[in-house]
Amino acid sequence: MPLALKLFCLVFLDTALGSYSEDQCSWRGSGLSQESSSVEQISLHCAEGSLEWLYPAGALRLSLFPRLSTGPVGKEKTPRRITACIKSSSSFRGAQIYLERDGVLELLLSEADAALQPKVRCFSWLPKEKVALFLQSTLHQDISRRIAAFRYELRGDWNSRFSWPLGNLSMEDAGTCRPCNNSEILMAVCTSDFVIRGNIRTVSNDVDLQESIIYVSATRIHRQKFALFQPVGKYGKSVGSIRTLLRCGVKPGPGSFLFTGWLHFGEAWLSCAPRYKDFCQIYEEARQAHENPCEVSLD
Repeated sequence: MPLALKLFCLVFLDTALGSYSEDQCSWRGSGLSQESSSVEQISLHCAEGSLEWLYPAGALRLSLFPRLSTGPVGKEKTPRRITACIKSSSSFRGAQIYLERDGVLELLLSEADAALQPKVRCFSWLPKEKVALFLQSTLHQDISRRIAAFRYELRGDWNSRFSWPLGNLSMEDAGTCRPCNNSEILMAVCTSDFVIRGNIRTVSNDVDLQESIIYVSATRIHRQKFALFQPVGKYGKSVGSIRTLLRCGVKPGPGSFLFTGWLHFGEAWLSCAPRYKDFCQIYEEARQAHENPCEVSLD
């Protein structure tokens, strides 16, 4: 390719792919217009979104300022703690991600780890703390196409019943696998992304991801944020899958359960799953004592 044409292509790419922010939830930009020693400041203000950095150069400093609340509708409150998770893209290249807390950097995701397969990394902070994600470009001899991209999700008080494989999240998650108590069950039914009554069809285990996948036949969909459970077959019975940690040792068993949980990066993750008859008793006792956080329609 003639030198003049190469220069034209670089100028065109610099113009077309220069840094820009799509909205308050996601950002997409290029390092072609960025000095190798510069740090670009980015702020996002949503509970979920994405970042895509083409041809990484220099560094990015991403501050997250989500507008979060917890509790059932009408009883929202400011979360005591905020938890964020990022999930790298399958083609993540060209940068490493650090967690910046009080001016100290901690490696959150290396380029080498991200290259193996998409990785999830989580961290938490108090509302008054100042944290940020620091993306540092890595040196490469070639000029091949590289993109450092990830999705993020934030929640308030996620650590109350968090079933994601947290890895490096610095909080006590030893109670994740224990059965929910009555208060946690009632709150989960009122606040979860999905509330499904159904039966366990089967359970499969993924040793590499340290996850168990629970396949459920739904008999009633009380609530679902997205169409996680959809009708299949000539009888139109709704089926779907819910994930949990492998170490929780979930086994298939008879009976009807009330499955509750959260949607993480498009997948359903389990929070509480009492037997339905037990939930009915818990709910009725709370209703009579005027302690139910929300109204639930029972059969």
